[in-house]
Amino acid sequence: MFERYIKKWYRNYGRHDLPWRKTADPYRILVSELMLQQTQVERVIPKYLAFLEQFPSISVLAKAKQYQVMMLWQGLGYNRRAKYLHQCAQKLAGKPFPNSLAELEKLPGIGPYTATAIRAFSYNLPVTMIETNIRTVFLYHFFPNKSKVSDRQLLKLINATLDRKSPREWYWALMDYGSVLKKLTGNHGRRSTGYTKQSKFVGSPRQVRGEIIRLLTQESLLTKDELLAKITGDKKHFAVAFLQLEKEGMIQHDKKVQAGGARWHL
Repeated sequence: MFERYIKKWYRNYGRHDLPWRKTADPYRILVSELMLQQTQVERVIPKYLAFLEQFPSISVLAKAKQYQVMMLWQGLGYNRRAKYLHQCAQKLAGKPFPNSLAELEKLPGIGPYTATAIRAFSYNLPVTMIETNIRTVFLYHFFPNKSKVSDRQLLKLINATLDRKSPREWYWALMDYGSVLKKLTGNHGRRSTGYTKQSKFVGSPRQVRGEIIRLLTQESLLTKDELLAKITGDKKHFAVAFLQLEKEGMIQHDKKVQAGGARWHL
């Protein structure tokens, strides 16, 4: 039986010591979920622990400066996640943490998956959710020779096999098993219509965005020319990347007029 096999596998081989699995605090689950988006678990663990040491609660994070959050986030990439997390804390400080899908999805940067994951892992609610490792498990076991399998087809099976008494642990088991399956048997997610290939990082606008943020964590005030000169990625992306970061509020213009031109900071 599928469910029995997954549970037995998890008991024997699951990652039971992951730090975010030792808490049901929705703030800590939120931090882990945003960090884990498109980032390997091994890279997340030390950042997660360091982040919670510096920002142990929503109220502490809400009072922090954006540059402090960005500095601690360096190394994880996708820096908008740090900004979203900071904005979430500012919206939630002093309020009860929401547990409904509608309320959670109103928070900055929180989409359907993250909202559902918070409900499962914080509140142990029997929600139906899908992500890359869960998708891998169901494709491998139920659609071994098929391509273009839709998430709608997978979600029916995910819902039918869900452990409604302990959904939290069931999803942990699926994710761990799916992670190992990908290493042993390849990425079955490619056979799903929900699969999207991650874009190449080197030479991309994303690399330049990340470099601008990193440079401003190292030197708090830099002109555009100084930033451009220090960029090691493809400089043709600089103008667009810089403008995007400015519009998103990730970087800001220093109000003090100084010799040498306008300067920018986080």
